[in-house]
Amino acid sequence: MVLLTVAVTTLHDKYYNPQESSIVYYSPKTTMVFDFTYQEKTYEKGPFAQYAEELLGIENAVTENKTTYQMKHVSILTRTDVDLERAHKVSAEAGVPIQLLTITDKGLLKGYNLPEGGKNRDKNTNTSTERSKAKQETVPSFPEEILEAKSEAEQAQLIAKQIFRLRETRTYLLSGEVEHAPADGTAMKLVLDELDKQEKQFVSLFTGKTTTTIKHKKVNYCPSEQTGKVYKEQLFFSEENGFTDAENIDAQKVVIQAVFQRQHIDTVVTEVPKDKKGKKTIEPSQIVYNLPGYANVVVTYKNETMATKTMPIAQFGIDMPLSKDLFTGKELPVIVVSEKTGNIVSISK
Repeated sequence: MVLLTVAVTTLHDKYYNPQESSIVYYSPKTTMVFDFTYQEKTYEKGPFAQYAEELLGIENAVTENKTTYQMKHVSILTRTDVDLERAHKVSAEAGVPIQLLTITDKGLLKGYNLPEGGKNRDKNTNTSTERSKAKQETVPSFPEEILEAKSEAEQAQLIAKQIFRLRETRTYLLSGEVEHAPADGTAMKLVLDELDKQEKQFVSLFTGKTTTTIKHKKVNYCPSEQTGKVYKEQLFFSEENGFTDAENIDAQKVVIQAVFQRQHIDTVVTEVPKDKKGKKTIEPSQIVYNLPGYANVVVTYKNETMATKTMPIAQFGIDMPLSKDLFTGKELPVIVVSEKTGNIVSISK
């Protein structure tokens, strides 16, 4: 077993140079993204909340306006950018057909000799977009007798009577006791739906309203050689205020901790064939791939583990050259490279 180490020159020419017949691509750089999902629940007191139990028998009416928050979960994701400190130049004179290299729009190596159908085609990324579907609730139109009520208590009594009338009408419709009932099932459904809508609007004046919204807070961190081997971030989350600061007396700690493992050349061993005299017969090419480092990540909330993950960190990797022998002969290899890590996904002929 012989270790093959080749120094790779770092360049800063981003563009294809037709005079030199060369192509430049970059190694990827990883940013860690912590996406916290939490729930915001808003309670809105109804104007007749104090009469809910007396007139309608409702015991769980909202009695005060307030907002509460609940932590749900965290997703540990990555975002990939180009590492401008790690550029790689491949020249045609080096003996590799550079026209077969596939480079992404960002300047990342995607592969070599890829099938025609896969060239320069970005992978579809499933992006989950949460849309808040807020129902537009109109204020119910009150009959004239309710509007002319002399007191709040009297108005509440009249609205309660209106609720019972709506329920009674629905019962008659369903039992077929109405003289002019809707002619068919579709018409009947429309009438029943309208009765239900009116009843809910009137009842909400007693029970109040509860609105639930899902929210996100994202924390991004891009590690580098200068940031050290450990990353620690403290956030604070309150069930009364959501994400807040350390001054909030009821806030609980949310701790993000990542321990980085850089890739070292002595951990990478490559078999190099020898001729009969024991000399190396493999010559490195100018095409290099990246062996990424790693991060062991733990996220805790209330001193309990929310999530753990081991994830590749491209910028803590090392550049490894492909053998020049791969690109000789009649049949050239198909090489697929991960855009996120720069590592080899597969090599086939």
